[in-house]
Amino acid sequence: HPNVSQGCQGGCATCSDYNGCLSCKPRLFFVLERIGMKQIGVCLSSCPSGYYGTRYPDINKCTKCKADCDTCFNKNFCTKCKSGFYLHLGKCLENCPEGLETNNHTMECISIVHCEASEWSPWSSCMKKGKTCGFKKGTETRVREIIQHPSAKGNLCPPTSETRKCAVQRKKCQKGER
Repeated sequence: HPNVSQGCQGGCATCSDYNGCLSCKPRLFFVLERIGMKQIGVCLSSCPSGYYGTRYPDINKCTKCKADCDTCFNKNFCTKCKSGFYLHLGKCLENCPEGLETNNHTMECISIVHCEASEWSPWSSCMKKGKTCGFKKGTETRVREIIQHPSAKGNLCPPTSETRKCAVQRKKCQKGER
């Protein structure tokens, strides 16, 4: 039978010598802690990691998160999964859904990011061995930049430069001209 003695630890409203707190003072959360074979009631201002709090009219309770979940917001919404699981929209999954990939650093399912390249630059002048004169057939080049590097499952990046043959009216190199 509960005794509301000085024996009650901080925050308890009612308690027993054997089971600790049986009920808490207003606004505190009631948690059952296992100590060996015994369960002891404790009253806390917020729920410990791995538990979520629910406020009922007569009691505020801490409930353990689901087995695959380390920290959660409520029964159905996990915020950090146990190791070996990936977090996706509050759920802990062993594999990410189709169209998503795993981020092994944050242990979350993330969108696949494909490579993105800029538009091509204009073609360069027709050149041969670094010169723009003294030849008829040469090559011209154009380049582009990678704007977005891909994630692990994303499409690979395309080449960033292209070269094609070109022909010009042969012109003699002037003195000192390249």
